[in-house]
Amino acid sequence: MARTTPHRPVDIAAIFPKLRTHVGTTTRLHPRPGMPTVHDSSAGGPLLWPADEPWPHCEDGHDYLFQPHRPETVRRWRRILGAAWGRTRRGEQLQLTEQERAELPDLDDCAPAELAEQPIAMVPVLQLYRRDAPGFLGPDAADLLQVLWCPLDHGELGYNPRVLPVWRRAADVGEVLPAPPEPLIVSASYLPEPCLLHPEQVREYEYGGLLPQELDERIQKWEEDQEERCADDEPAHSYQFDLSIAPGWKLGGFASWHLTDPHPVDCGECGEPMRLLLTIASHEWDGGSGSWRPIEDAAPGEFSSLHGDNSPTAVSIGRSYSLWIFYCPVSFDHPHGTAMQ
Repeated sequence: MARTTPHRPVDIAAIFPKLRTHVGTTTRLHPRPGMPTVHDSSAGGPLLWPADEPWPHCEDGHDYLFQPHRPETVRRWRRILGAAWGRTRRGEQLQLTEQERAELPDLDDCAPAELAEQPIAMVPVLQLYRRDAPGFLGPDAADLLQVLWCPLDHGELGYNPRVLPVWRRAADVGEVLPAPPEPLIVSASYLPEPCLLHPEQVREYEYGGLLPQELDERIQKWEEDQEERCADDEPAHSYQFDLSIAPGWKLGGFASWHLTDPHPVDCGECGEPMRLLLTIASHEWDGGSGSWRPIEDAAPGEFSSLHGDNSPTAVSIGRSYSLWIFYCPVSFDHPHGTAMQ
């Protein structure tokens, strides 16, 4: 089912026409649980990976391990709890059978840390076909973007996973690798649940802290005036959270710098300012006003779900933040950059 972002509650560019020079588009990917194949655009699904091409492994040191588990343990835990939540009505206590209680893994019982001393097979995070994604970003000859990451934290990367983007032509892939290797150990936060994508292009405005100072100050004053006028049952609208930058998994668009002050992300090879390639998010919309929640998701079902309505991939970055992945506009072969916000 397609996903449709509601119209913004306020046409902010009508109030501040100068914003029209700070506008762009992003493609919200809208991952939702499904059973993708190698021929689908997906999050956490199988990749169209050539059988004669080595599967990437991370050989870095993994000195920081937070609750590491074998992937089969994480999947068994999710499967059992997911089935239980699927028959539990919203607002009721979780309905676990005695057999499920007996079989449910204890996630406090971690896998041996020694398993991280071996090369760690990377896991599929995203597969995106050009045909499915308006605003596809990549070399002109490529029609497929694949993203993998090491499913463990890397201290030198701000305690985030090490990311590997790969571009290719789908027609060049002959025999497909039938069973990619799995990592011996993972962080559950970095093992995505298989999801199909429902791309939708929407408009964005640049992060407030990067706007001209005079314009940013006027928007802040407008927000303050709103808060004074609005009644308790009519919340004020925030430029940051309701009117400018879309949340969730997305392609392109603007980066938000709400966790730290904005800082340059320059190419490590040529020094060129980098641009946003992808956002990998912990949540699809915020838990406050929920103004970005798609129309089709506006009415929650009768039953609950394991990861909640707005966390279909089960990915969690830091303390429920997002991972921003940047590319060099000079060459897609140049090293990418990342930031957590």
